[in-house]
Amino acid sequence: MTAMPWWKSGVIYQIAVSSFADSDGDGRGDLRGIIGKLDYLSDTLGVDAVWLTPVNTSPLQDFGYDVADYYAVDPRFGTMADFDELLGECHARGIRVIMDMVLNHTSEQHPWFAESRSSRDNPKRDWYVWRDGRRPGRPPNRWVAMVEGSAWEFDAASGQYYYHAFLPFQPDLNWRNPAVRNEMLRVVEFWLEKGVDGFRLDLINFLFEDEACRDNPRSFGWRPYFWQKHVRDRSLPESLETARALRRLTDRFEDRAMLGEVCTDDPAEALAYAGDGGDTLHLPFYLDFALRPWGAKPFRDAVAWMEGHVPSGGWPCYYLNNHDLKRTFTRFGGGSDADLRVKVAAAMLLTLRGTPILYYGEEIGMRQSAVPRGALDDPVGKRYWPLEKGRDGSRTPMQWSADPGAGFTTGTPWLPVDPSYPYWNVEGEREDPDSVLNWYRALLGLRRKHLALQTGTYRALDSMPRGVFGYVREADGRTVTVLLNFRGRTSEPLRLAEHAASSTEVLLSSRRRKRVAGGRDGLRLAPYEVLVFGATAPDEAQR
Repeated sequence: MTAMPWWKSGVIYQIAVSSFADSDGDGRGDLRGIIGKLDYLSDTLGVDAVWLTPVNTSPLQDFGYDVADYYAVDPRFGTMADFDELLGECHARGIRVIMDMVLNHTSEQHPWFAESRSSRDNPKRDWYVWRDGRRPGRPPNRWVAMVEGSAWEFDAASGQYYYHAFLPFQPDLNWRNPAVRNEMLRVVEFWLEKGVDGFRLDLINFLFEDEACRDNPRSFGWRPYFWQKHVRDRSLPESLETARALRRLTDRFEDRAMLGEVCTDDPAEALAYAGDGGDTLHLPFYLDFALRPWGAKPFRDAVAWMEGHVPSGGWPCYYLNNHDLKRTFTRFGGGSDADLRVKVAAAMLLTLRGTPILYYGEEIGMRQSAVPRGALDDPVGKRYWPLEKGRDGSRTPMQWSADPGAGFTTGTPWLPVDPSYPYWNVEGEREDPDSVLNWYRALLGLRRKHLALQTGTYRALDSMPRGVFGYVREADGRTVTVLLNFRGRTSEPLRLAEHAASSTEVLLSSRRRKRVAGGRDGLRLAPYEVLVFGATAPDEAQR
Protein backbone atom coordinates (compact mmCIF):
# COMPACT_ATOMS: atom_id res chain seq x y z
CA MET A 1 0.00 0.00 0.00
CA THR A 2 1.41 3.36 -1.08
CA ALA A 3 1.11 6.15 1.44
CA MET A 4 -0.80 9.13 0.07
CA PRO A 5 -0.89 12.70 1.40
CA TRP A 6 -3.87 13.54 3.58
CA TRP A 7 -5.24 16.08 1.13
CA LYS A 8 -5.61 13.31 -1.45
CA SER A 9 -7.00 10.50 0.66
CA GLY A 10 -9.05 12.52 3.15
CA VAL A 11 -12.38 14.34 3.36
CA ILE A 12 -12.50 18.09 4.03
CA TYR A 13 -15.38 19.65 5.97
CA GLN A 14 -16.04 23.37 5.48
CA ILE A 15 -17.16 25.25 8.58
CA ALA A 16 -18.85 28.63 8.25
CA VAL A 17 -17.50 29.88 11.57
CA SER A 18 -20.33 32.37 12.20
CA SER A 19 -22.93 29.63 11.74
CA PHE A 20 -21.52 26.43 13.23
CA ALA A 21 -21.73 26.67 17.03
CA ASP A 22 -22.02 29.58 19.47
CA SER A 23 -20.32 29.06 22.84
CA ASP A 24 -21.13 32.36 24.58
CA GLY A 25 -24.75 33.08 23.65
CA ASP A 26 -24.09 36.21 21.57
CA GLY A 27 -25.78 34.60 18.57
CA ARG A 28 -22.69 34.21 16.38
CA GLY A 29 -20.60 31.07 16.04
CA ASP A 30 -17.08 31.12 17.41
CA LEU A 31 -13.88 29.11 17.84
CA ARG A 32 -14.82 27.71 21.23
CA GLY A 33 -18.10 26.57 19.73
CA ILE A 34 -16.15 24.57 17.16
CA ILE A 35 -13.95 23.10 19.89
CA GLY A 36 -17.09 21.87 21.62
CA LYS A 37 -18.18 20.04 18.46
CA LEU A 38 -14.90 18.35 17.55
CA ASP A 39 -16.06 14.96 18.78
CA TYR A 40 -18.93 15.20 16.31
CA LEU A 41 -16.49 15.90 13.49
CA SER A 42 -14.05 13.23 14.61
CA ASP A 43 -16.22 10.42 15.96
CA THR A 44 -19.64 10.87 14.36
CA LEU A 45 -18.43 11.85 10.90
CA GLY A 46 -14.74 11.01 10.85
CA VAL A 47 -13.59 13.84 8.58
CA ASP A 48 -9.89 14.40 8.01
CA ALA A 49 -9.69 18.19 7.80
CA VAL A 50 -11.74 21.29 8.53
CA TRP A 51 -11.71 24.42 6.39
CA LEU A 52 -12.62 27.52 8.39
CA THR A 53 -14.15 30.57 6.73
CA PRO A 54 -12.08 33.69 7.58
CA VAL A 55 -11.41 34.28 11.27
CA ASN A 56 -9.12 37.31 10.91
CA THR A 57 -10.15 40.66 12.35
CA SER A 58 -12.83 42.10 10.07
CA PRO A 59 -15.82 44.45 10.00
CA LEU A 60 -17.70 41.34 8.78
CA GLN A 61 -19.36 43.31 6.02
CA ASP A 62 -18.84 40.28 3.76
CA PHE A 63 -18.72 37.19 5.99
CA GLY A 64 -15.09 37.92 6.96
CA TYR A 65 -13.83 38.18 3.39
CA ASP A 66 -12.96 41.79 4.18
CA VAL A 67 -9.87 41.53 6.38
CA ALA A 68 -8.74 44.39 8.61
CA ASP A 69 -5.83 42.59 10.33
CA TYR A 70 -4.19 39.46 8.91
CA TYR A 71 -2.25 38.73 12.09
CA ALA A 72 -5.16 38.66 14.54
CA VAL A 73 -8.37 36.77 15.30
CA ASP A 74 -11.60 38.76 15.30
CA PRO A 75 -12.83 39.14 18.92
CA ARG A 76 -16.30 37.98 17.87
CA PHE A 77 -14.76 34.59 17.06
CA GLY A 78 -12.44 34.45 20.06
CA THR A 79 -8.80 35.04 20.86
CA MET A 80 -5.52 33.82 19.43
CA ALA A 81 -5.33 31.51 22.45
CA ASP A 82 -8.67 30.03 21.39
CA PHE A 83 -7.31 29.50 17.89
CA ASP A 84 -4.20 27.80 19.24
CA GLU A 85 -6.38 25.55 21.40
CA LEU A 86 -8.58 24.67 18.43
CA LEU A 87 -5.49 23.83 16.40
CA GLY A 88 -4.12 21.60 19.15
CA GLU A 89 -7.45 19.83 19.80
CA CYS A 90 -7.92 19.17 16.09
CA HIS A 91 -4.42 17.76 15.71
CA ALA A 92 -4.93 15.56 18.76
CA ARG A 93 -7.88 13.99 16.93
CA GLY A 94 -6.05 13.64 13.62
CA ILE A 95 -7.96 16.53 12.03
CA ARG A 96 -6.08 19.04 9.88
CA VAL A 97 -6.96 22.75 9.92
CA ILE A 98 -7.25 24.79 6.72
CA MET A 99 -7.60 28.58 6.95
CA ASP A 100 -9.41 30.74 4.45
CA MET A 101 -6.87 33.32 3.28
CA VAL A 102 -7.99 36.45 1.41
CA LEU A 103 -4.94 37.71 -0.47
CA ASN A 104 -6.56 39.66 -3.30
CA HIS A 105 -8.06 42.51 -1.29
CA THR A 106 -8.52 43.91 2.20
CA SER A 107 -11.30 45.73 3.99
CA GLU A 108 -11.46 49.46 3.42
CA GLN A 109 -11.06 49.61 7.21
CA HIS A 110 -7.63 47.99 7.09
CA PRO A 111 -4.98 50.44 8.39
CA TRP A 112 -3.06 49.94 5.14
CA PHE A 113 -5.93 51.32 3.10
CA ALA A 114 -6.55 54.14 5.56
CA GLU A 115 -2.96 55.23 4.93
CA SER A 116 -3.20 54.62 1.21
CA ARG A 117 -6.23 56.85 0.71
CA SER A 118 -4.98 59.57 3.09
CA SER A 119 -2.94 61.27 0.34
CA ARG A 120 -1.28 60.58 -2.99
CA ASP A 121 2.10 61.00 -1.30
CA ASN A 122 1.57 58.43 1.45
CA PRO A 123 4.17 55.57 1.35
CA LYS A 124 1.30 53.05 1.18
CA ARG A 125 -0.47 54.79 -1.69
CA ASP A 126 0.92 52.20 -4.11
CA TRP A 127 -0.21 49.29 -1.91
CA TYR A 128 -3.54 49.50 -3.73
CA VAL A 129 -4.52 50.09 -7.36
CA TRP A 130 -5.19 53.80 -7.94
CA ARG A 131 -5.80 55.44 -11.30
CA ASP A 132 -7.04 58.71 -12.75
CA GLY A 133 -10.37 58.67 -14.57
CA ARG A 134 -10.53 58.72 -18.35
CA ARG A 135 -12.13 62.13 -17.99
CA PRO A 136 -14.06 63.89 -15.24
CA GLY A 137 -16.74 61.62 -13.84
CA ARG A 138 -15.63 58.58 -15.85
CA PRO A 139 -13.67 55.62 -14.36
CA PRO A 140 -10.33 54.55 -15.83
CA ASN A 141 -11.91 51.80 -17.98
CA ARG A 142 -14.99 49.61 -18.49
CA TRP A 143 -14.03 46.82 -16.07
CA VAL A 144 -17.02 45.39 -14.21
CA ALA A 145 -16.96 44.11 -10.63
CA MET A 146 -18.09 40.54 -10.01
CA VAL A 147 -21.23 41.83 -8.29
CA GLU A 148 -21.93 44.20 -11.21
CA GLY A 149 -21.31 47.89 -11.61
CA SER A 150 -18.00 49.54 -12.25
CA ALA A 151 -14.95 47.93 -10.66
CA TRP A 152 -13.71 51.44 -9.80
CA GLU A 153 -14.71 53.62 -6.85
CA PHE A 154 -14.01 57.35 -6.82
CA ASP A 155 -12.26 58.78 -3.77
CA ALA A 156 -13.19 62.45 -3.60
CA ALA A 157 -10.46 63.35 -1.09
CA SER A 158 -7.58 62.33 -3.36
CA GLY A 159 -9.35 62.74 -6.71
CA GLN A 160 -8.55 59.24 -8.00
CA TYR A 161 -10.31 55.91 -8.43
CA TYR A 162 -9.36 52.70 -6.63
CA TYR A 163 -9.96 49.24 -8.08
CA HIS A 164 -12.13 46.56 -6.47
CA ALA A 165 -12.82 43.26 -8.22
CA PHE A 166 -15.69 42.50 -5.85
CA LEU A 167 -17.37 45.11 -3.62
CA PRO A 168 -16.41 48.78 -3.10
CA PHE A 169 -15.45 48.19 0.55
CA GLN A 170 -12.93 45.53 -0.60
CA PRO A 171 -10.12 47.44 -2.37
CA ASP A 172 -7.70 45.26 -4.31
CA LEU A 173 -4.10 45.09 -3.18
CA ASN A 174 -1.42 46.02 -5.70
CA TRP A 175 0.55 42.80 -6.03
CA ARG A 176 2.92 44.48 -8.50
CA ASN A 177 4.39 46.36 -5.55
CA PRO A 178 7.22 44.20 -4.09
CA ALA A 179 6.42 45.48 -0.59
CA VAL A 180 2.87 44.13 -0.87
CA ARG A 181 4.07 40.78 -2.22
CA ASN A 182 6.61 40.39 0.57
CA GLU A 183 4.11 41.34 3.27
CA MET A 184 1.45 38.92 2.04
CA LEU A 185 3.95 36.07 1.84
CA ARG A 186 4.95 36.94 5.39
CA VAL A 187 1.28 36.67 6.44
CA VAL A 188 1.06 33.17 4.96
CA GLU A 189 4.33 32.17 6.61
CA PHE A 190 3.10 33.48 9.99
CA TRP A 191 0.15 31.07 10.00
CA LEU A 192 2.18 28.17 8.63
CA GLU A 193 4.64 28.63 11.48
CA LYS A 194 1.71 28.63 13.89
CA GLY A 195 0.88 25.14 12.61
CA VAL A 196 -2.07 25.44 10.24
CA ASP A 197 -2.12 22.63 7.70
CA GLY A 198 -3.04 24.64 4.66
CA PHE A 199 -5.04 27.43 3.12
CA ARG A 200 -8.05 27.92 0.90
CA LEU A 201 -6.95 30.87 -1.20
CA ASP A 202 -9.78 33.25 -2.05
CA LEU A 203 -9.93 34.58 -5.65
CA ILE A 204 -6.37 33.42 -6.30
CA ASN A 205 -6.62 34.13 -10.04
CA PHE A 206 -7.58 37.78 -9.43
CA LEU A 207 -4.32 38.93 -7.79
CA PHE A 208 -3.10 40.79 -10.86
CA GLU A 209 -4.79 42.95 -13.46
CA ASP A 210 -3.46 44.59 -16.60
CA GLU A 211 -0.99 47.26 -15.51
CA ALA A 212 -2.09 49.61 -18.29
CA CYS A 213 -5.75 49.02 -17.35
CA ARG A 214 -6.77 48.36 -20.94
CA ASP A 215 -10.43 47.53 -21.54
CA ASN A 216 -11.59 43.94 -21.83
CA PRO A 217 -12.97 42.86 -25.22
CA ARG A 218 -16.75 42.91 -25.45
CA SER A 219 -18.70 39.67 -25.28
CA PHE A 220 -22.22 38.30 -24.83
CA GLY A 221 -23.58 36.89 -21.57
CA TRP A 222 -26.59 36.51 -19.34
CA ARG A 223 -25.60 39.37 -17.01
CA PRO A 224 -23.37 42.46 -17.31
CA TYR A 225 -20.29 40.78 -15.82
CA PHE A 226 -20.25 38.44 -18.80
CA TRP A 227 -20.70 41.22 -21.35
CA GLN A 228 -16.92 41.35 -21.59
CA LYS A 229 -14.16 38.76 -21.82
CA HIS A 230 -12.15 39.03 -18.62
CA VAL A 231 -8.72 38.63 -20.15
CA ARG A 232 -7.19 41.72 -18.53
CA ASP A 233 -8.61 41.58 -15.01
CA ARG A 234 -8.25 37.91 -14.06
CA SER A 235 -6.04 34.85 -14.60
CA LEU A 236 -3.02 36.83 -15.77
CA PRO A 237 0.30 34.94 -15.90
CA GLU A 238 1.51 36.90 -12.88
CA SER A 239 -1.27 35.42 -10.74
CA LEU A 240 -0.24 31.92 -11.75
CA GLU A 241 3.38 32.71 -10.92
CA THR A 242 2.30 33.97 -7.49
CA ALA A 243 0.45 30.70 -6.93
CA ARG A 244 3.74 28.95 -7.65
CA ALA A 245 5.51 31.20 -5.14
CA LEU A 246 2.89 30.31 -2.53
CA ARG A 247 3.39 26.63 -3.32
CA ARG A 248 7.14 26.96 -2.87
CA LEU A 249 6.58 28.65 0.48
CA THR A 250 4.15 25.92 1.57
CA ASP A 251 6.56 23.18 0.53
CA ARG A 252 9.09 24.48 3.05
CA PHE A 253 6.74 23.12 5.73
CA GLU A 254 6.01 19.43 6.08
CA ASP A 255 2.69 17.97 4.94
CA ARG A 256 0.82 21.20 4.14
CA ALA A 257 -1.56 21.97 1.27
CA MET A 258 -2.78 24.89 -0.81
CA LEU A 259 -6.39 24.86 -2.00
CA GLY A 260 -7.50 27.56 -4.38
CA GLU A 261 -10.70 29.24 -5.49
CA VAL A 262 -10.04 29.87 -9.17
CA CYS A 263 -13.12 31.96 -9.87
CA THR A 264 -13.98 31.50 -13.53
CA ASP A 265 -16.64 30.20 -15.88
CA ASP A 266 -13.92 28.31 -17.80
CA PRO A 267 -12.89 24.96 -16.24
CA ALA A 268 -9.66 24.93 -18.25
CA GLU A 269 -8.71 28.24 -16.64
CA ALA A 270 -9.11 26.63 -13.21
CA LEU A 271 -6.97 23.60 -14.07
CA ALA A 272 -4.10 25.86 -15.07
CA TYR A 273 -3.61 26.18 -11.30
CA ALA A 274 -3.65 22.42 -10.69
CA GLY A 275 -0.77 20.12 -9.99
CA ASP A 276 0.65 17.88 -7.30
CA GLY A 277 3.70 16.69 -9.16
CA GLY A 278 4.01 20.22 -10.53
CA ASP A 279 4.58 23.51 -8.78
CA THR A 280 1.16 25.12 -8.45
CA LEU A 281 -1.77 24.54 -6.11
CA HIS A 282 -2.46 21.12 -4.63
CA LEU A 283 -6.24 21.40 -5.11
CA PRO A 284 -7.90 24.03 -7.31
CA PHE A 285 -11.69 24.00 -7.09
CA TYR A 286 -13.81 22.71 -9.98
CA LEU A 287 -16.87 24.98 -9.91
CA ASP A 288 -18.37 23.54 -13.10
CA PHE A 289 -19.09 20.25 -11.30
CA ALA A 290 -20.96 22.01 -8.49
CA LEU A 291 -23.16 23.91 -10.94
CA ARG A 292 -24.36 20.90 -12.94
CA PRO A 293 -28.13 20.31 -13.02
CA TRP A 294 -29.60 17.14 -11.56
CA GLY A 295 -29.04 14.09 -13.76
CA ALA A 296 -26.62 11.24 -14.46
CA LYS A 297 -25.38 12.62 -17.76
CA PRO A 298 -24.47 16.14 -16.57
CA PHE A 299 -22.33 14.75 -13.75
CA ARG A 300 -20.88 11.93 -15.84
CA ASP A 301 -19.83 14.50 -18.45
CA ALA A 302 -18.32 16.80 -15.81
CA VAL A 303 -16.24 13.98 -14.35
CA ALA A 304 -15.19 12.81 -17.83
CA TRP A 305 -13.97 16.32 -18.60
CA MET A 306 -11.99 16.48 -15.36
CA GLU A 307 -10.48 13.03 -15.85
CA GLY A 308 -9.47 13.98 -19.38
CA HIS A 309 -7.93 17.34 -18.48
CA VAL A 310 -6.42 17.16 -15.00
CA PRO A 311 -2.67 17.56 -15.52
CA SER A 312 -0.23 14.76 -14.92
CA GLY A 313 0.40 14.55 -11.20
CA GLY A 314 -2.70 16.66 -10.48
CA TRP A 315 -5.67 15.57 -8.40
CA PRO A 316 -9.39 16.34 -8.73
CA CYS A 317 -11.33 18.14 -6.03
CA TYR A 318 -15.14 18.03 -5.92
CA TYR A 319 -17.83 19.77 -3.91
CA LEU A 320 -21.57 20.39 -4.26
CA ASN A 321 -22.20 23.00 -1.54
CA ASN A 322 -20.38 25.99 -0.11
CA HIS A 323 -21.04 29.42 1.37
CA ASP A 324 -21.68 30.96 -2.07
CA LEU A 325 -24.02 28.33 -3.55
CA LYS A 326 -27.65 27.45 -3.00
CA ARG A 327 -27.80 24.23 -0.96
CA THR A 328 -28.27 21.06 -2.98
CA PHE A 329 -31.30 19.87 -1.00
CA THR A 330 -33.16 22.80 -2.55
CA ARG A 331 -31.19 23.19 -5.78
CA PHE A 332 -31.66 19.60 -6.91
CA GLY A 333 -35.41 19.71 -6.32
CA GLY A 334 -37.39 16.48 -6.19
CA GLY A 335 -40.12 17.52 -3.77
CA SER A 336 -40.85 14.57 -1.50
CA ASP A 337 -37.89 12.75 -3.08
CA ALA A 338 -35.37 15.46 -2.17
CA ASP A 339 -33.81 13.38 0.62
CA LEU A 340 -33.32 10.47 -1.83
CA ARG A 341 -31.65 12.76 -4.33
CA VAL A 342 -29.21 14.20 -1.81
CA LYS A 343 -28.30 10.64 -0.80
CA VAL A 344 -27.43 9.83 -4.43
CA ALA A 345 -25.41 13.05 -4.65
CA ALA A 346 -23.59 12.22 -1.41
CA ALA A 347 -22.68 8.76 -2.69
CA MET A 348 -21.28 10.27 -5.87
CA LEU A 349 -19.27 12.95 -4.07
CA LEU A 350 -17.71 10.50 -1.60
CA THR A 351 -16.85 7.73 -4.09
CA LEU A 352 -15.40 9.64 -7.06
CA ARG A 353 -11.65 9.90 -7.62
CA GLY A 354 -10.68 13.13 -5.96
CA THR A 355 -10.82 15.01 -2.68
CA PRO A 356 -14.41 15.68 -1.55
CA ILE A 357 -15.36 18.82 0.36
CA LEU A 358 -18.47 18.75 2.54
CA TYR A 359 -20.21 21.93 3.67
CA TYR A 360 -21.54 22.14 7.23
CA GLY A 361 -25.15 20.95 7.41
CA GLU A 362 -24.94 19.15 4.09
CA GLU A 363 -24.73 15.89 6.02
CA ILE A 364 -28.15 16.46 7.65
CA GLY A 365 -29.90 17.70 4.51
CA MET A 366 -30.12 21.37 5.45
CA ARG A 367 -32.29 23.36 3.06
CA GLN A 368 -31.69 26.69 1.41
CA SER A 369 -33.37 29.03 3.86
CA ALA A 370 -35.66 31.90 2.82
CA VAL A 371 -34.09 34.67 4.89
CA PRO A 372 -36.42 37.69 5.21
CA ARG A 373 -35.17 40.89 3.66
CA GLY A 374 -34.96 42.64 7.02
CA ALA A 375 -32.67 39.93 8.40
CA LEU A 376 -30.21 39.84 5.49
CA ASP A 377 -26.50 40.14 6.21
CA ASP A 378 -25.04 39.48 2.73
CA PRO A 379 -24.25 42.75 0.91
CA VAL A 380 -25.18 41.13 -2.41
CA GLY A 381 -28.69 40.37 -1.19
CA LYS A 382 -29.08 43.81 0.36
CA ARG A 383 -28.00 45.46 -2.88
CA TYR A 384 -30.01 43.46 -5.41
CA TRP A 385 -33.13 42.28 -3.56
CA PRO A 386 -35.50 40.86 -4.85
CA LEU A 387 -33.74 39.99 -8.15
CA GLU A 388 -30.85 38.48 -6.18
CA LYS A 389 -31.59 37.45 -2.60
CA GLY A 390 -27.96 36.85 -1.73
CA ARG A 391 -26.14 33.96 -0.12
CA ASP A 392 -27.50 34.09 3.43
CA GLY A 393 -29.89 31.24 2.70
CA SER A 394 -26.95 28.82 2.59
CA ARG A 395 -25.31 30.30 5.70
CA THR A 396 -28.03 29.88 8.35
CA PRO A 397 -27.10 28.34 11.72
CA MET A 398 -26.25 24.65 12.01
CA GLN A 399 -29.23 22.61 13.20
CA TRP A 400 -27.99 20.58 16.14
CA SER A 401 -31.28 19.81 17.90
CA ALA A 402 -34.98 20.63 18.11
CA ASP A 403 -34.33 22.97 21.05
CA PRO A 404 -34.93 26.72 20.62
CA GLY A 405 -32.18 28.18 18.47
CA ALA A 406 -31.64 24.70 16.98
CA GLY A 407 -29.03 24.05 19.67
CA PHE A 408 -26.77 26.55 17.88
CA THR A 409 -27.06 29.32 20.46
CA THR A 410 -28.83 30.27 23.68
CA GLY A 411 -29.19 33.82 22.36
CA THR A 412 -30.65 35.35 19.24
CA PRO A 413 -28.94 33.84 16.16
CA TRP A 414 -27.21 36.25 13.79
CA LEU A 415 -29.29 34.80 10.95
CA PRO A 416 -32.70 33.18 11.48
CA VAL A 417 -32.62 29.42 11.98
CA ASP A 418 -34.40 27.60 9.15
CA PRO A 419 -37.95 26.49 10.14
CA SER A 420 -37.05 22.88 9.29
CA TYR A 421 -34.81 22.55 12.35
CA PRO A 422 -37.31 20.65 14.57
CA TYR A 423 -37.31 17.81 12.04
CA TRP A 424 -33.88 18.01 10.42
CA ASN A 425 -31.16 18.17 13.05
CA VAL A 426 -28.18 16.16 14.25
CA GLU A 427 -29.77 14.91 17.47
CA GLY A 428 -32.89 13.57 15.81
CA GLU A 429 -31.17 12.11 12.76
CA ARG A 430 -28.69 10.18 14.87
CA GLU A 431 -31.61 8.01 16.05
CA ASP A 432 -33.11 7.46 12.59
CA PRO A 433 -31.39 4.66 10.64
CA ASP A 434 -32.72 6.04 7.34
CA SER A 435 -31.66 9.65 7.96
CA VAL A 436 -29.40 11.67 5.68
CA LEU A 437 -26.88 11.91 8.54
CA ASN A 438 -26.61 8.15 8.96
CA TRP A 439 -26.29 7.75 5.20
CA TYR A 440 -23.32 10.15 5.21
CA ARG A 441 -21.83 8.26 8.16
CA ALA A 442 -22.11 5.00 6.24
CA LEU A 443 -20.48 6.52 3.16
CA LEU A 444 -17.66 8.10 5.16
CA GLY A 445 -17.06 4.82 6.97
CA LEU A 446 -16.98 2.91 3.68
CA ARG A 447 -14.52 5.36 2.19
CA ARG A 448 -12.18 4.97 5.19
CA LYS A 449 -12.20 1.18 4.82
CA HIS A 450 -11.35 0.95 1.13
CA LEU A 451 -8.22 2.35 -0.45
CA ALA A 452 -9.89 2.14 -3.86
CA LEU A 453 -12.38 4.82 -2.77
CA GLN A 454 -9.67 7.08 -1.40
CA THR A 455 -6.94 7.13 -3.99
CA GLY A 456 -7.85 4.46 -6.55
CA THR A 457 -8.15 4.86 -10.29
CA TYR A 458 -11.43 5.79 -11.96
CA ARG A 459 -13.06 4.07 -14.93
CA ALA A 460 -16.50 5.08 -16.17
CA LEU A 461 -18.85 2.26 -17.12
CA ASP A 462 -20.17 2.63 -20.65
CA SER A 463 -23.61 1.73 -21.96
CA MET A 464 -25.35 2.47 -18.70
CA PRO A 465 -29.17 2.57 -18.71
CA ARG A 466 -30.66 6.03 -18.99
CA GLY A 467 -30.34 7.92 -15.72
CA VAL A 468 -27.59 5.68 -14.30
CA PHE A 469 -24.05 6.84 -13.58
CA GLY A 470 -21.70 3.91 -13.04
CA TYR A 471 -17.97 3.65 -12.49
CA VAL A 472 -15.22 1.44 -11.06
CA ARG A 473 -12.52 2.46 -8.59
CA GLU A 474 -9.44 0.28 -8.23
CA ALA A 475 -6.32 0.22 -6.03
CA ASP A 476 -3.82 -2.55 -5.29
CA GLY A 477 -5.83 -5.05 -7.32
CA ARG A 478 -9.08 -4.46 -5.42
CA THR A 479 -12.06 -2.92 -7.13
CA VAL A 480 -15.19 -1.13 -6.03
CA THR A 481 -18.09 -0.61 -8.43
CA VAL A 482 -20.52 2.26 -7.90
CA LEU A 483 -23.98 2.44 -9.50
CA LEU A 484 -26.14 5.54 -9.04
CA ASN A 485 -29.70 5.82 -10.32
CA PHE A 486 -30.53 9.51 -10.71
CA ARG A 487 -34.12 8.85 -11.77
CA GLY A 488 -37.25 8.36 -9.70
CA ARG A 489 -38.13 5.19 -11.57
CA THR A 490 -36.70 1.71 -11.91
CA SER A 491 -33.83 1.58 -14.38
CA GLU A 492 -33.61 -0.47 -17.51
CA PRO A 493 -31.71 -3.75 -16.97
CA LEU A 494 -27.98 -3.61 -16.48
CA ARG A 495 -26.01 -6.77 -17.28
CA LEU A 496 -23.33 -7.21 -14.63
CA ALA A 497 -21.23 -9.54 -16.73
CA GLU A 498 -20.51 -6.65 -19.09
CA HIS A 499 -19.64 -4.05 -16.47
CA ALA A 500 -18.98 -5.24 -12.95
CA ALA A 501 -15.88 -6.35 -11.14
CA SER A 502 -15.38 -10.08 -10.63
CA SER A 503 -16.47 -9.86 -7.00
CA THR A 504 -20.05 -8.87 -6.25
CA GLU A 505 -20.02 -8.50 -2.47
CA VAL A 506 -22.40 -5.68 -1.49
CA LEU A 507 -20.56 -2.95 0.41
CA LEU A 508 -23.38 -0.42 0.66
CA SER A 509 -26.93 -0.36 -0.61
CA SER A 510 -29.60 2.29 -0.18
CA ARG A 511 -32.15 -0.53 -0.69
CA ARG A 512 -30.50 -2.88 1.80
CA ARG A 513 -29.58 -5.43 -0.85
CA LYS A 514 -27.78 -8.46 0.51
CA ARG A 515 -26.34 -9.58 -2.81
CA VAL A 516 -25.85 -8.35 -6.37
CA ALA A 517 -27.77 -10.53 -8.79
CA GLY A 518 -29.66 -9.55 -11.88
CA GLY A 519 -30.74 -12.92 -13.14
CA ARG A 520 -31.34 -13.60 -16.81
CA ASP A 521 -32.76 -10.14 -17.50
CA GLY A 522 -30.01 -8.22 -15.73
CA LEU A 523 -29.97 -5.96 -12.68
CA ARG A 524 -32.58 -3.22 -12.37
CA LEU A 525 -31.86 -0.37 -9.99
CA ALA A 526 -34.76 0.89 -7.92
CA PRO A 527 -35.68 4.61 -8.06
CA TYR A 528 -32.80 6.71 -6.72
CA GLU A 529 -30.91 3.57 -5.72
CA VAL A 530 -27.25 3.61 -4.73
CA LEU A 531 -25.40 0.31 -4.99
CA VAL A 532 -21.72 -0.10 -4.13
CA PHE A 533 -20.04 -3.49 -4.43
CA GLY A 534 -16.90 -5.28 -5.47
CA ALA A 535 -14.00 -5.41 -3.02
CA THR A 536 -13.64 -8.73 -1.25
CA ALA A 537 -12.10 -7.30 1.93
CA PRO A 538 -11.61 -3.86 3.47
CA ASP A 539 -8.21 -2.24 3.17
CA GLU A 540 -6.32 -0.79 6.09
CA ALA A 541 -7.75 2.62 6.97
CA GLN A 542 -5.62 5.51 5.71
CA ARG A 543 -6.31 7.89 8.55
